[in-house]
Amino acid sequence: MEFVPSPNDAPFVVDPSATAAFAALSESEVAIPDANGVKAVVIGGGTGAPVSLRTLLSLGAETSAIVAMADDGGSTGILREEANVSPPGDIRKCIAALAADPEDPLTKAFKYRFTFARNHTLGNLMLSALEDATGSFPEAIGICERLLNARGKVHPSTLDRVTLVARTRDGSILEGQAVACHSRTALERVALRGERIQAYAPALKAIEEADLIVLGPGSLFTSIIPNLLVPGVIDAIRRSAGACVFVCSLADMQGETWGLTAREHYEALCDHGMRGLVDYMLVHVPEELSLEGLTDEAFAAAVNERSRAWRGGSSDPDAQRIRPVTITYQDARAIQEQGTVVIARNLVDPERPTWHDPSALREAFTRVLKLCRSRRR
Repeated sequence: MEFVPSPNDAPFVVDPSATAAFAALSESEVAIPDANGVKAVVIGGGTGAPVSLRTLLSLGAETSAIVAMADDGGSTGILREEANVSPPGDIRKCIAALAADPEDPLTKAFKYRFTFARNHTLGNLMLSALEDATGSFPEAIGICERLLNARGKVHPSTLDRVTLVARTRDGSILEGQAVACHSRTALERVALRGERIQAYAPALKAIEEADLIVLGPGSLFTSIIPNLLVPGVIDAIRRSAGACVFVCSLADMQGETWGLTAREHYEALCDHGMRGLVDYMLVHVPEELSLEGLTDEAFAAAVNERSRAWRGGSSDPDAQRIRPVTITYQDARAIQEQGTVVIARNLVDPERPTWHDPSALREAFTRVLKLCRSRRR
């Protein structure tokens, strides 16, 4: 289908949420002692992983990304289908997040989306063209990293062509990441299909050597879990001496986790191989609440207040379509009984209710790093 831009579309568009998030962090980019020498790896993709990447960089951690290769929507889907290249979209977002200077003109242009040219981004076109010119997707990534002076490495979880297949909670089978993420009902299981699927060796090495492994934030079934389905990735997490932290989503406005609680997000990770491997879980509550001694009624009241605030006070028009990811005291206790420390914080950006506030996420990561250090002692 040919993309026909609206007469009101600007010729060049940059994601305003990501730009604002990075700008907010730039004011607090002061390394902390607990992050000195820490090797961190973020596993995910989409729009969520770049926020974790930028936040970890602001702490002074040595940061890299592991990115899912199942994306088949939008500009990425067109390039993947018509040019037979690797999916560049999520890779591009992570390279941009790792760029040394977000205000550099080349970094800005790298994120430009051309509404008059089938909504392609310059970064996607550059990665695809360089993959064709060099015959190597990792080499294309490396060139773009150097162009943007990236402060870390971005690794695809696999170089093999894969397709995401999903089963919904009502038994329907969906094929393709773009279809699955907009499911009408929540997903239950996902799998990767391909002739042969092997992990990208540098990605496994980055995981094994990491002091901190961060899952998300981002779409659970279509951005985070697809990485874990690549053979060898979970084994690498198990071999790593690093702590693993799951940053739970704030809300769902697509469909794949529609109505799922934070505990159900956690159980989905466990059902896809991560049981016993998640050391910490970051969840949002409207205020910083202690899980000890907190009644279910108080927790529920806080969640309800959050929902009302989003729908009634947010400047984001999407707030009316958002379902917050909720958690109760009982669910938090059930998660902790499985060996995962639940850290409850006010993590939401007040202006963008589906985005984590970078400063709040920075404080939460700092807390995790301090807990990791005290455990080692």
